[in-house]
Amino acid sequence: MKSYKFASSSNLSGIISISMAFLVFAGATVAAAQTETAGPIAPPATVTVLVNFDGTNGDDPFTENLVQGKDGNLYGTTTYGGSSDDGIIFKMTPGGTITTLHTFTGVGTDGAIPLSGLVLGVDGNFYGTANQGGTGDFGIVYKITPGGTFTTLHSFDETDGAFPASALVQGTDRNFYGTTEYGVPGIYGTAFKISPSGTFTSLVSFADSNGYEPIGGMVQGTDGNFYGTTATGGASGFGVVFKMTSAGTLTTLESFDNTHGWEPEGQLIQATNGSFYGTTLRGGASGDGEVFQITSAGTLSVLHSFDLTDGYEPNDGLVQATDGNFYGTSTGGGTGSPSADGTVFEVTSGGTLTTLYNFTGFAGDGGAPFGGLLQYTSGAFYGVTSGGGTGELGTVFSFGNGLGPFVKLLPAIGKAGATITILGNNLSTAAAVSFNGTSATFTPGSSTYLTAVVPLGATSGKVSVTLKSGKVLKSNVSFRVSP
Repeated sequence: MKSYKFASSSNLSGIISISMAFLVFAGATVAAAQTETAGPIAPPATVTVLVNFDGTNGDDPFTENLVQGKDGNLYGTTTYGGSSDDGIIFKMTPGGTITTLHTFTGVGTDGAIPLSGLVLGVDGNFYGTANQGGTGDFGIVYKITPGGTFTTLHSFDETDGAFPASALVQGTDRNFYGTTEYGVPGIYGTAFKISPSGTFTSLVSFADSNGYEPIGGMVQGTDGNFYGTTATGGASGFGVVFKMTSAGTLTTLESFDNTHGWEPEGQLIQATNGSFYGTTLRGGASGDGEVFQITSAGTLSVLHSFDLTDGYEPNDGLVQATDGNFYGTSTGGGTGSPSADGTVFEVTSGGTLTTLYNFTGFAGDGGAPFGGLLQYTSGAFYGVTSGGGTGELGTVFSFGNGLGPFVKLLPAIGKAGATITILGNNLSTAAAVSFNGTSATFTPGSSTYLTAVVPLGATSGKVSVTLKSGKVLKSNVSFRVSP
């Protein structure tokens, strides 16, 4: 077991310890000549290591999901590393050139130990949380610009929550929503919202019976409600799936009971079919974790039970790629080496799982990928491992699975007349933009983004960008035209 111990302030007794299953890396030698492939869907995919963390450029990207910025770069965090060993925020080109944007110190209002990644706001800035630091040493919410200007938006004081471990999500009201693991004694985690300028509102205090330790963050459904999980608590003490209104009314949709998994720690996603998909760290037929589907009404189905040979303990959530399938990582298991350092997997909506890659750990391509994956607008995937690599402190990797380029929408909902940002590649050559077939006016920003106005008469559906070459790039999700 690898135990992450976080020092509390004097208001808390003892040490807060978050333990995750983590296999010791074996000293396996791995071939260094690895190149990204873009062939048909057929294992094994080939991982390309882009960054080896060495402490100075970061250490241990933990429950990290990288995010694509308007400039086409990737942005993320590491839990430790930097001059104070309190973590960093970094920028990385798609080719792997990494730059430190901010080094956490835990001093004053600055945070420390960022356990999760960032979210790109509609204003083009990035928002996130740090598990510790701030004025009370209970963690912070922060904003950082692509150029590295850092602002602390809120310091938790325990009464409004303590130790945020999850990423934020920006709602359709432009506020950010998030969770903390704990609070004052008797509070088993909280949910909150915060404006881009830092106006903070407490929404929910979990009471164990309705959930304990919301680690995985939340996602906003198309119905406007927020959906999330808690790692423990609920009727059986094995965690819950919950629904929350923007005003903070909480409904428990499912209490895990081990037979269909327990300890969900990854963020849910809403798929194109309207259902939500996620993972449990443990439980299921073999006790090694599961992939599940749940409807907004609370009907849960197990799609896959891990059995060690195809991975175990999928810690983070999934991403639905442009082929409609789901991609994720398991922190251990697989057949890459005797140490079984984790996998990258693909699973269909019907539950057919394919192991795409087995990590090899020490001095190789990394091991124990606690974080999830990002599909970049080129079609390739990016992710991180929390350990392994040449520096033994984690890696950033990429891999291809034969999927082509597409565009992302920021945001994916708006009224006629609203302006949205479209992320992609080669967009400086855009010749036309349409919303579900209705032509729109647009303004090129650069090769990596443009802005477009939702046209009158547009209906909900995919957004298309036609390049001067004639190539058409479609959005990975449907744009929803709001009243």
